[in-house]
Amino acid sequence: MANFRTRQAAEYLQVSKSLLDKLRCYGGGPVYAKLGSTVIYCSEDLDAWLATKKRQPANDNQAR
Repeated sequence: MANFRTRQAAEYLQVSKSLLDKLRCYGGGPVYAKLGSTVIYCSEDLDAWLATKKRQPANDNQAR
């Protein structure tokens, strides 16, 4: 289990730091801890949040 600051977490998720900042303000982002002014993300929480973003394609080309 690794801990990341916001910029490192953004790189890990392949999203922008700005997105993580906005998600913290408006909700919908990964779980984080706040230690003073430092925001920390746990790799397990990042992986869990990313797993909730999986979607099936709208057109899955199933045989009829």
